[in-house]
Amino acid sequence: MNEYEMLRIIDFIEKTRRPFREVIDAANEDAVWLIVMFLIKSHILSQPVSISTLGQESGLPYATSMRLINRLIDAGHIVKISKGPSGQRFALQPSDQLIRSFESYARKTKSLLAQTLGLRTGEEEDEYYFGGTPLGSQIIPPMRLVQRRAESQIELRFLLNNDNYFSAMRNMWADFRSNLASRKNFDLLPLPELYKRARENAAKKLSDYDVIAINMPWLGEFAESGIVRPIDQYIQKTGINPLDFHPTIWSSATWDGRDYGVPGYCTVEFLAARKDLLSEAGVPFPKTFDEVIKAGRKFHQPDDGMYGTVWDGARGMPIASSFLFFMGACGQPAISLRRTRSGFTLDGLDPDELTCTILSDAGFAALDYMRRLMEISPPKILEMAWDKTLDVFLRGRASLGYFWTMRAARFEYDVQSVVKRRVEYLPQPSGPGGTRASPIGGFLFCIPTNLPEERVEMAADAIAWMASREAMKAHVKNGFPVAPRFSVSADPEAAASSPIVRFVDQLAKKSLLHTWQRPKIPQYTMIEKVLGEEIHDALLGNKTPRAALETAACQIEASLRVGSHHRREVRSV
Repeated sequence: MNEYEMLRIIDFIEKTRRPFREVIDAANEDAVWLIVMFLIKSHILSQPVSISTLGQESGLPYATSMRLINRLIDAGHIVKISKGPSGQRFALQPSDQLIRSFESYARKTKSLLAQTLGLRTGEEEDEYYFGGTPLGSQIIPPMRLVQRRAESQIELRFLLNNDNYFSAMRNMWADFRSNLASRKNFDLLPLPELYKRARENAAKKLSDYDVIAINMPWLGEFAESGIVRPIDQYIQKTGINPLDFHPTIWSSATWDGRDYGVPGYCTVEFLAARKDLLSEAGVPFPKTFDEVIKAGRKFHQPDDGMYGTVWDGARGMPIASSFLFFMGACGQPAISLRRTRSGFTLDGLDPDELTCTILSDAGFAALDYMRRLMEISPPKILEMAWDKTLDVFLRGRASLGYFWTMRAARFEYDVQSVVKRRVEYLPQPSGPGGTRASPIGGFLFCIPTNLPEERVEMAADAIAWMASREAMKAHVKNGFPVAPRFSVSADPEAAASSPIVRFVDQLAKKSLLHTWQRPKIPQYTMIEKVLGEEIHDALLGNKTPRAALETAACQIEASLRVGSHHRREVRSV
């Protein structure tokens, strides 16, 4: 049970008790109840509670409330937390035992509610979701999907990435009011495990999943390997309108002229800046690599737990992506793509003629920038990525940071964020001779090739609902700010829900959203693996920058040639 679901249950319980006040006017209306509820909510919201505040919340006279609170402290239900070296000032919070007891009570309440309203037979309370949380609302599924589900009794199964967006999507399906699916029908895995599971699933005679979400750059590999099937014939049938999607984003789901998926969500890599700190110090928002370093040094005070910047430096996928993005900011992709007026493209290229370009001024400049970033980063930055770096910024411990917009939604919505309304969202700073183009990432909803034919159309209906305008708008309004549909980003209500929506819309209008930094060629994951090791070794000091780039370039070239040889064999057959 997550904290938002817990808050929703508390809200429900409080609302059901409130009418009782009109039945009888009790002198001391269950003061212990009021104290416990206030303490638990404050704990979830990370809000400190003083003994005087808690006394007021009890509704009792001052002296009576103090005696009651002290009895609860003596009994171990409430604990004191010192707020200063003298020990005279303290805050109150629920004990671990009280928290566990309350969670048990909330679960029982949730279970009773679902049973009353028709919980699906044989399911445990953790297999559905108590909808209507502060960050979620019910999205009515289309009647066609509901009818198919009822007639076929098929329980759809999903393989998704382990992030907040897909957790909310799972909750949308598992809401006990929709009766469509259960939490057990969803496997949410971290990116490396998601990739591994998708390939393992492809090796089976019959797919374990009806719908899988794949990382955008994986499409070439998954399409060429026959892991996912073309879904052109279902696009129009299910009511999906490709013209409502940003062209760059829709193209991420196409391979060799065919549609293999539907963009589920997109996320943009950007630079976050603490506008309160920079404004107070008179530091302008950085637009170049050098300006990032200069601004970061201004605030870098590691002895005080404050750092100039954070970014994804962990070995493997995170540091490989960082290198590709920084190289892109220097105006060049890692593969010899064809240059266009606004960027680069695979279109019109012979895949057999692709070459590796990291042994270049752009490659060395990107690696040098990463080395300089390390000087103003937390000491273990080469072990940090994604949620770890986000947590540093969320707690106000960094002045700048490179993030994905989907994770950055937590700046404004996370109950523990101390940077609410203090963040400026900036396009990627440019490197030497480079561009401020911002990389697009995200996931595609796809159907496995080995899914039985009788389940395919229902899987397509599920994708159409998950990627629908209504579903995306609801997710945007509820804290997940980037939807790939024009109709959603142009919606005034959605645009007003988050500064990130407006920021990304401005990038799109300036043609600053691109996917070429991570080309979706079949060799992408191999390129990512090589760079994830060699770039990391270079920054650890285990190799010189040139040795690392030369080794990586050699391996990438070999991979490109193997792919070329394979395609020639296929053509000859």
